[in-house]
Amino acid sequence: MTDLFSKFDTLIEQRRALLETGLTDPFNLVMEKVLSPTVAICNGRETILLGTYNYMGMTFDADVIAAGKQAFDDFGAGTTGSRVLNGTFDPHKDVEAALREFYDMDHAMVFSTGYQANLGIISTIAGKGDYIILDIDSHASIYDGCKMGDAEIVPFRHNDIEALEKRLKRLPADAGKLVVLEGVYSMLGDVAPLKEMVRISKEAGAMVLVDEAHSMGFIGQHGRGVAEEQGCIDDVDFIIGTFSKSVGTVGGFCVSNHPKFEILRLVCRPYVFTAALPPSVMASSAASVRKLMHGGNKRAHLWENSKTLHKGLRDLGFRLGTDEPQSAIIAVIMPDLERGAMMWEALLNEGLYVNLARPPATPAGMTLLRCSLCAEHSAEQVQDILGRFARAGKAVGII
Repeated sequence: MTDLFSKFDTLIEQRRALLETGLTDPFNLVMEKVLSPTVAICNGRETILLGTYNYMGMTFDADVIAAGKQAFDDFGAGTTGSRVLNGTFDPHKDVEAALREFYDMDHAMVFSTGYQANLGIISTIAGKGDYIILDIDSHASIYDGCKMGDAEIVPFRHNDIEALEKRLKRLPADAGKLVVLEGVYSMLGDVAPLKEMVRISKEAGAMVLVDEAHSMGFIGQHGRGVAEEQGCIDDVDFIIGTFSKSVGTVGGFCVSNHPKFEILRLVCRPYVFTAALPPSVMASSAASVRKLMHGGNKRAHLWENSKTLHKGLRDLGFRLGTDEPQSAIIAVIMPDLERGAMMWEALLNEGLYVNLARPPATPAGMTLLRCSLCAEHSAEQVQDILGRFARAGKAVGII
């Protein structure tokens, strides 16, 4: 018998060797109690959270929690069905209304996760005989959506406008084309040059989808993302987002002005053939989205946190993923996986949690520590974080 797990032997050995050094497993952290958007009890000690994607700190917002509790009482624990059968409750329609209002768009469709939103929308609108042109550093959910739809995948070099233009010019003029971009790329926290990329794509007759998972709520005048910030949101055909970042709950969505958009509810398999999210989650999400419409002060504070942490880490001597702060994500580049894991554990021992990211998830084979700032981090906490990085970095020999 052929062992179907043999394809993972290299990774199994790498993990075994890492853990045999005595290091804590960086991919198996347990939060025993969450005290706030920025602090939890991990391994029995109070820990600052700097790796949760809770950008706007909405997980403990009183109105968000109250809305969820009320819906739990009114509608019960779950839906036990698909959205096209018995799984659409009033809170599902309400959160879609909140999204239409937030983005000022005609249509909104909610999925059970952000992963499913990309999987469903991409695989449904681009199929066999069509072309999907995408940034080579695109999220796994984007690649999986391409595979599921059986479209021809045409990757281009990360954030390279000229490379995108060259790829588009080589494709048949009358072919169906979908350009897939991200506002903020989650590993390095860098922002795409969307304005030029969207213009080039539309001139080539392509439709454009932008994943704004890591910018929604934070970037742009109204928090609509990089496309809003760069003034090209009206030329984007589809925006994908998630509730598990700035909204502080769970779920995914797509918004659009396309006049035929609603047919997707009947033909999008990851929407049709999966259970709908609990009404309590939808009610919490709707309350959060509506509060994010008025989150200007939080957005401003989060930008200050990002600038302070980025400058502080550079001044300490750490190598970062971007020359300037571009988002709420700051990537600290590590020399290799072993020292990255050592640094991760040293930070955890200092009472600071960040994400350890490794290949193949990271670009160019990097190992990095990914820091995700929150609008609820105080200025004092950010200075405290810098102190913990300094102590850990010197102990491990990174700085």
